Formats: sequence, structure tokens, C-alpha cells
Amino acid sequence: MAATPHLRPAPGSIPTAPGVYRFRDAADRVIYVGKAKNLRSRLSSYFRDFAGLHPRTQQMVSTAADVDWTIVGTEVEALQLEYSWIKQYDPRFNVKYRDDKSYPYLAVTLNEEFPRVQVMRGAKRKGVRYFGPYSHAWAIRETVDLLLRVFPVRTCSAGVFRGARNSGRPCLLGYIGKCVAPCVGKASPEEHRALAEDFCSFLAGDTGRFMRELEKRMKEAAREMEYERAARVRDDIEALRAALEKQAVVLPDSTDCDVIAMAEDPLEAAVQIFHVRGGRIRGQRGYVVDKVTDAGAGELMQTFLRQLYGALDGSEETEGTGTSVPREVLVSHEPDDPEAVAGWLAEHRGGAVDLRVPQRGDKKSLMETVDKNAREALARHKTHRAGDLSTRGRALNEIQEALELPEAPLRIECFDISNLQGEHVVASMVVFEDGLARKSEYRRFSVRGSGAGGAEQHDVAAMYEVVRRRFRRYLEESSRSGEVARMGELGGHSGEGGQTARGGGVTQGSEEEPAPGKFAYPPNLVVVDGARPQAEAAQRALEELGIEDVAVCGLAKRLEEVWLPGDEDPVILPRSGEGLYLLQRVRDEAHRFAIQYHRQKRAKALTGSSLDELPGLGPARRTALIKEFGSVKRLASASAEEIAAVPGIGPKLAESVHAHLSGGPGRKDGEGDGATARQSTDGGGDT
Repeated sequence: MAATPHLRPAPGSIPTAPGVYRFRDAADRVIYVGKAKNLRSRLSSYFRDFAGLHPRTQQMVSTAADVDWTIVGTEVEALQLEYSWIKQYDPRFNVKYRDDKSYPYLAVTLNEEFPRVQVMRGAKRKGVRYFGPYSHAWAIRETVDLLLRVFPVRTCSAGVFRGARNSGRPCLLGYIGKCVAPCVGKASPEEHRALAEDFCSFLAGDTGRFMRELEKRMKEAAREMEYERAARVRDDIEALRAALEKQAVVLPDSTDCDVIAMAEDPLEAAVQIFHVRGGRIRGQRGYVVDKVTDAGAGELMQTFLRQLYGALDGSEETEGTGTSVPREVLVSHEPDDPEAVAGWLAEHRGGAVDLRVPQRGDKKSLMETVDKNAREALARHKTHRAGDLSTRGRALNEIQEALELPEAPLRIECFDISNLQGEHVVASMVVFEDGLARKSEYRRFSVRGSGAGGAEQHDVAAMYEVVRRRFRRYLEESSRSGEVARMGELGGHSGEGGQTARGGGVTQGSEEEPAPGKFAYPPNLVVVDGARPQAEAAQRALEELGIEDVAVCGLAKRLEEVWLPGDEDPVILPRSGEGLYLLQRVRDEAHRFAIQYHRQKRAKALTGSSLDELPGLGPARRTALIKEFGSVKRLASASAEEIAAVPGIGPKLAESVHAHLSGGPGRKDGEGDGATARQSTDGGGDT
């Protein structure tokens, strides 16, 4: 795949001004829209180093047949034009956020003669005021039921309203006082509209005025000794207070802001937004997006703000909806062009907008809460996506086709190496069967024979050692199982005197089938964390053991490329495909498991060394020595003068440390492929 030769504009023909550019395909369809402070610099980056581009960007440039641009005066104009073109052309390579679910809104149809209060989903309509979004429709109905005591607005459908008007009898809500029954003329259109507008004002945050008015009416009724009317007004006040309590107070009463946090991984991102109006959380909403390019957090946040607020055209009444532009927009990640975005938001709002990342106080605390919600939303989305049976089957089929495997890889094992400057080298093996993790079969390795050399050579040697150890154990257990099976056949089919393998031993007199060992099942596919060198090291280990029916691939982190042993070019799986998503989950789980074991080893080396036995060497000095030398092994090879150079360690103590450590070899972990030492929290054993 290479860039289209005629696509690159002539040198010097691209202006250096800010502007917006469009890539088009051979059918003249716009496939990507972007903006730039400097058009020449931005467009040149697509052609300067094609091989270094993100795979998705490579695909976009290769698909394009033409590129054009439009110069604008300011970055704000560029942002506005970019949004307009994306909305007009819907380019396939632009990032598109989508709701992680369909949220319900409380809507008031002010475009009707008799406005109606109802629950609405989907696209917004002109002339309708929206409040929310709410997490659940029942939350809207509870709020409306409380408010109808004070604001008895129509809630019935058009059919019910026509039926009541034709019959001259109101519905049940009209009889019990939760509707003023405009259908039968008990309220004029003007009176009912005024009531609906008061309902909207209360939901929009103007609560104090109504509470004061009701309290005044209650006191007047009490002075006039109309206690029943005073009791009814008192109950109305309690209903309003109950409705207010359903909206959490998080900031001062005058605060109107949107709090937006984003969580991401290499393939996806999730955004959560809390709408705060009058200091109360009026609504919450979530979005997810597939990262089709190598966009950073700043670019993703800028794209989200443009999509969230760009749909407002000034004709829609949006107070209280959470989609109107508030005075403050608090974000977890600063957009790439914060000044341009703030100016663009100010144009939509008709006033200044404070766009910033909160640094302290209540707003920072609220941002931490929203950020936690974003991370949990991303985790839920990934779990739901991974748990779907049809999705897992599609992922396995995509991997099979991309790697040209004879069958779908129902069992995948992934290996990862973890170390710190060559110290405490460990490895992990995680197992996925049918696209789901089998944590009981995870294994951990202590690596000792990886050899010298640079970081990459060290990782390659460690990968070779670990894969060889794992499959050597597989061959040993397979051979042992075969011998036990033959002994069972010779020992008597009647069940007397038979032998059965149990955990590597032989039990007399049992008719049960032999239990498999820890490494008895071979995978269909071995995935290693790394590129071509790591994949070839794993392949070499299998070939030396004579194993030919296990496929091998490597998954590189930077560009999410899949490398096959011996191939010059990587296999590029679709970024939005389920196959790459599954491989990434497997790789990330192996990385997590390896890091967990590595940290345990480091903690043990820091707290459980032979230095604990040395008098006069307290915790602070032990920590200083380990921090300086990295490990007890390196400390033991240092001279007394080098030890004395550490702050807080005098010559006399340095001599004691040197004599103590040189008196015998440092403690080492056991050699070989020993059996499980203990069970980890994930069920995997140390090997």
C-alpha cells in the first residue's frame, strides 16, 4: 500500500494560513475533513513519511484521489467550517461519537396550543423544551408526578385529549386535581400556557421564586384560619422539595456548567458528561467512540465538544437540556486548540465561555467523580462487547481469515515479558477460550536465562525461553499421560488394580480418567507481546521442540500491527473490527498479569533481602541502598567505597554491608520449571 503519487500538491502551492481541507475518493465523495492552523504543515505531514503514518491514516490517504482546501480568517472560523462540512458530508474516516444508550428526556411541547409534558427520546424537535437527560424513564415520571401537584399541566396523549374534548368529561387526572383540564374549558389556552411556562422555569432552576410564593400563600391561609387550604399548600411545598432532593446539589446555586471526562484505551474511548444547572446535577449522559485514527486525548476532546454543542442552531429552545452551552465547560483533557474552541463556544452561547481543566476545590472533586464514571462506562462497554456470543464468534473468524489459519483459534495463549532494566525479569501466560478469559489456567514465569544485550534482545531471549519452557512441559505431560493410559489398559479393564494419573502422580485402584496437568492443553494460536523479533523467537522455540500445529503471531503496541514470523510486512486488521479488539484484550490482560507479578517480585526484593539481618541498617538506609544500586545483587558486587558514597551511609557501615554481602552469595529463586509455588489472585501458578 502506498500513497497516491498524483495526490500530493506541488511544493509551495499550499498556503500557510489557517483553513479546512477535504480528501476525496475516486468517486468524488468526501472521505475526510480536517482543520489546521497551518495548512501547509498539516497537509505535508500526510505525504512526508507515508510508512510512519497510522494504519488508518495510511488507508485514508491511499483511498483518496484528490485533496482541496479552503482558507479562513481565524481558527474559530476553521472550527465552524470543519463542523459544517462533517455534518454535510458525513466522512467515513472522521471520528464519530455515539450515545452508549438512548437517554430519555422530559419534554414540554410548547409548539402546541395546549403544551403537553411527556417523556421523549431520539432527535429533538423544534419548539419543544427538553430537560435531562435522565438515566431512566421512571425517574422522569416520579418527578412529574410530584410537580403536577403545583403545576397541573396536561400530560395526556393527543387521542385522549380529543376524546375528552368531544365527550365533555376530563380524564382521571382532571378529576383528582393533577391537570387543570383545558380539554373541557376549565382553563383557557393562555392560562394553561402560563402554567406550562412556570413548570419549565422551575425545572430550569428558578425554584426559589415558586417556593417563596407558596410559603407566602400558606401563611396567608393560616392567618385567615383556612387551615385546610394551608395544609394543601404545605403539601405542595413538600412535593417541590421532594422533587428538588432528587437532584444532587454539588456546586453553589449560581453555577451553570458541564463537566466532561474522557477515558480511553488504544481502540476506544468513553466520555461522560454531567450537566450542572443552578448548582444541581440536572442530567448525565455517556458516549463511546471507536478510535479510527491515532488521535490523542486533546483531539478527541475537541471533536467531542464540536459534536456535542455544534448541533445547536439557535432555533431550538434548549434551556435545561444539558446541550445548551453553559457559562463554564470543565474538561478532563484540554483540547488541542483551547482558545479557538472557547471562542467557537462563545459564539454559540452569545457570551463568554470559561473552558478549562479544574485544578482544585469542589469542581475538581466533581471532575474526579465524572472521570470515575467514564472509566466504569468504558469497562462496561468492553465487558458487554466481549460477552456477546455472536461478537466473539465474529472476532475468532476475523482472526482466522486474517492469519490464514486452518480453523478458528478457540484457545489463544498470550505471553508478555516484564522487567525493570533487566532486573526481576518475569513473564506471564494468559489463556482465552472461545474469546473468554480462563483465569484458572494463567501461569507466571521467573526468567533467568535471557542473556545479555540491549532491551529488545533481552526481551526476545526471554520470550524464547518462556515459550520453550511452556511447550516442553506440554510435551512432557502429554508423554506422561500416554504412558498412564497404556498402563491403565494393561492393568485391567475390570476396574481392579487400575492406575490413574492425578496431578502428576499415580493413584492405585481408581477408575477415574487421568486429570490433565497444568500445561496439558495446546493452544491453536500463540500471541506474543511484540513485533516480528518476538514472534520469530516464539516460532523458533516451537520448531526446536518439533511442534508444528500451533500458529504464532506478535501484536505490536504502537500501531496495533499483527506480525507473523518470517513476513516482511505486518498484517493490518481493521481498527473497528472485532478480531483486533479480541487480540488487544488478550495482549492487555497478559501485560496486566505480568506487571502484577513483577511488582510482587520487586516488593519482595525490597522488603525481604539479606540486608534485614544487618544490625545498624534501618529501613530508610536499606531503601536508599536499593534505590541507588537497583538490587541486592548489584549491591553485593559494589565496593565499600561505592557503598559509602550513598547519602547516609558512612565508611564504617559501608564496610559492614560489604563484608555481610560478600560473605556468601545473595539469595536466588529456585531454578528450573518447578511446580506451582502458590496460587495468584487470578488462579495462575508461579512456574
